[in-house]
Amino acid sequence: MRVLAVRHHEEDNPGLIGEALRTRGAEVHLVMLDGKSDTPSLDGYDLLLILGSKESVYDSDVEAAWFGRELALMADADRREIPIFGICFGAQALCRLTGGTVSRSDAPEVGWYQVAGVNGHEFDEGPWFEFHYDACSLPATAEIWATSANAVQAFSVGRHVGVQFHPEIDDRQLRDWLETASGEAREFGHDIDELLAFTAAQVPAARERALWLLDRVLAHNGLSH
Repeated sequence: MRVLAVRHHEEDNPGLIGEALRTRGAEVHLVMLDGKSDTPSLDGYDLLLILGSKESVYDSDVEAAWFGRELALMADADRREIPIFGICFGAQALCRLTGGTVSRSDAPEVGWYQVAGVNGHEFDEGPWFEFHYDACSLPATAEIWATSANAVQAFSVGRHVGVQFHPEIDDRQLRDWLETASGEAREFGHDIDELLAFTAAQVPAARERALWLLDRVLAHNGLSH
């Protein structure tokens, strides 16, 4: 299995999901998609992984700069029947692609949160790491897998899957994020050192949860063996 992983910032990487993919024998190719990069090709890939972003999927300037090309890439994946796995911004992009809407949330989430399976889906309650200010209103074709008190947290549309939380995060990547986003975390009442220490303690369990989630995603889109 060959995976095209799309990031939007240098400090982002597939993290624990990348580890899980490699555990399952996948090759993961990480590319940048932003205003300075070319649009990658999907030739030879079996899965499109879209990571998070500081931007919003409804920002018209962002769409003109690069997100329009990302939506076209995702539409191409859908036409080719290549499954999409979207994380946070990637999930919101999937929502938009399939006819839903995304808007500013009345209850953004930053930190570690529990989720609950719905609609008969058993789902690991976590905690899962969240860092989002927007929320999805899904199209009628979507099936919700899990929610938190504040937002849809996991869903599928056809073979594609989106999760609002960040299953890829570990303390190293979070430290990189907080070099430019510590203010947002403090606004939520987090002590940065305590948040990083808690995240480091979560890594062994988060690694297992990431593998569990990946297996769910692969089974859903027909890529598991």
